Amino acid sequence: MRPGGQPNMQQIVQQAQKMQQQLMAAQQELAEAEVRGSAGGGLVTAVVSGTGELKSLTIDPKAVDPEDTETLADLVVAAVRDANHSAQELAARKMGPLAGGLGGGMGDLGGLGLPGF
Repeated sequence: MRPGGQPNMQQIVQQAQKMQQQLMAAQQELAEAEVRGSAGGGLVTAVVSGTGELKSLTIDPKAVDPEDTETLADLVVAAVRDANHSAQELAARKMGPLAGGLGGGMGDLGGLGLPGF
């Protein structure tokens, strides 16, 4: 703090740049991470990136019944939801500390225009 209680603008800018670099690194990690979700006791498995992009879907042949495609569709949706839930948890773990840092000692910087904040 400078005399009069005003924060040093250079320090604020440096802290903001550091946080932006950390945010970009965390976003890159999420984009490269893969998490799995499953349904039907593993009959359907979905793999999504940490950002929620569906990467692959595996369907056990035992889950395929031409007379009951509705159940298979439900299993696919459930597996993708499970994987996306895991991706959201991963994102919360990676991004949570950065979100907390936005208010920590830097005052209100208006969110710095960072997505998701």
